[in-house]
Amino acid sequence: MSGPPPAIAVRSLSKNFGRFPAVRDISFDVGREEIVGFLGPNGAGKTTTIKMITGLLKITSGTVWIDGLDSREHPAAIKRKLGYMSQKFSLYPLLTALENIEFFGGISGLAPAQVRRQAARLQEEVSPVILRQKVQDIPPGIRQKVALFVCLLPGPEIILLDEPTSGVDPEARRRFWGEIYGLKTGGKTLLVSTHNLDEAEYCDRILIIHNGVIVAEGEPGELLRIRKQATIEDLFQAAIRDHGQD
Repeated sequence: MSGPPPAIAVRSLSKNFGRFPAVRDISFDVGREEIVGFLGPNGAGKTTTIKMITGLLKITSGTVWIDGLDSREHPAAIKRKLGYMSQKFSLYPLLTALENIEFFGGISGLAPAQVRRQAARLQEEVSPVILRQKVQDIPPGIRQKVALFVCLLPGPEIILLDEPTSGVDPEARRRFWGEIYGLKTGGKTLLVSTHNLDEAEYCDRILIIHNGVIVAEGEPGELLRIRKQATIEDLFQAAIRDHGQD
């Protein structure tokens, strides 16, 4: 008997903007309760891929399955399974953190009492004084923590984080990855995009994308061994170089 389907299955996925191919015929899986790092420079196709998975961008060709469901045939069911934290627009900067929680909790269908309980949970970890400040005035590390909290309000099983540590200091990045590990321990599945190559060590597997093409995929340590590279940066550069020679 075959096991359950992957949390995310991408097959021959492409996206064109006019004549420009932003994502080119890529295929990959994200297993259940797995952290997969989606690595690549800015403009490589990470955000475009994630937006196609979430349904925010129309697919040019190919298929995405979420928990065995075709994303184009079951958008409502899939929306309930996915949590998405975007790279740039996750919170309204002129609202306070608590107001953002109230707003996003409401549009997610949570009852006011549930939203208040969730807000009280966050206030156990972050000073209420900070949470009453406008988001634009909150330190980046705390802002990212609030954005992740908002992403998790509906209780998604599968979480897509697009450049979640962009613009935060190394210590805040370390703490944020601690949050990600906690989600995995709680049974969540995560696809995390980043251009910070050192974050690969936190992932169960990595996908390296360049110019819209997956140029390497696998467990970080295994990729380093097979490709005879000393560091992830060396691996990344070699994968790009080798792809350019194909």
